[in-house]
Amino acid sequence: MRCTSGCRILHLVSPDLYPGVPYEYTAVAPEASLVFTAGACPIDAKGNVVAPGDFEAQAQQSLDNLRAALETAGSSFDRVLKTTVYVAAREQAELVRVWNVVEQGFGPARPPSTLVGVALLGYRDQLVEIEAVALTG
Repeated sequence: MRCTSGCRILHLVSPDLYPGVPYEYTAVAPEASLVFTAGACPIDAKGNVVAPGDFEAQAQQSLDNLRAALETAGSSFDRVLKTTVYVAAREQAELVRVWNVVEQGFGPARPPSTLVGVALLGYRDQLVEIEAVALTG
């Protein structure tokens, strides 16, 4: 846990996530009991993109990384207020493939979500990225 701006914002990182990224995984606003995550990427603990070309496997790894980031901040999928799912897709069917994994991963929780097709994401071979805003505590 790192305190910034006079402890108004807490930045947390799970020991299960790759530490070499150039951004914070989560930002917690303690007074409002909110956590804002960075986009969870399909990278393993060594910083490698998993399953190049596989939308479903990358969606699952992104969900696993998002879950780890949220749990570190004292939150969980059932406390998510909103998600944004980015997919480097050429056609709508690829968006749907990712959405099916995300929907199943959240189980009975059905937070509002935005599904966006994009041309490119930050890591080589990356197809999926998922960010969230959630309650903590």
